[in-house]
Amino acid sequence: MDIVIHHNPDCGTSRNVLAIIEAAGYQPTVIAYLETGWTRPQLLGLFAAAGLTPRTALRTTKSPAEALGLLDPSVDDAALLDAMLLHPVLVNRPIVCTAKGVRLCRPSETVLDLLERWPPGPFAKEDGSPLIDAEGRRVG
Repeated sequence: MDIVIHHNPDCGTSRNVLAIIEAAGYQPTVIAYLETGWTRPQLLGLFAAAGLTPRTALRTTKSPAEALGLLDPSVDDAALLDAMLLHPVLVNRPIVCTAKGVRLCRPSETVLDLLERWPPGPFAKEDGSPLIDAEGRRVG
């Protein structure tokens, strides 16, 4: 299974999702989008596939969204998309693409819905909370 993760290594959730993917035995393509940036067609395609809009994909914490005035509900999707192209950190992460679909994987366990196999249990998230029990069942 081919897996692509749009990853921010400074984000705990993104690191956890990548760890889940790798622990399940996959070697994903990792796109460091803060370095590469986004293109308009790329974002529009990802958002459409994941059922997101620029507003629902907007990272509102630990980003310049508030300082840029983007939290105002009157800011339209076109303006949000323009801002995301200038400031890649405004896109919430991680976004994962597999043959099973495209999802914004927040919380990190959302990635399990996109995988054909899971990490062997027991497996915990980065914060220590259980994700998969010893019998290989999803926790929670």
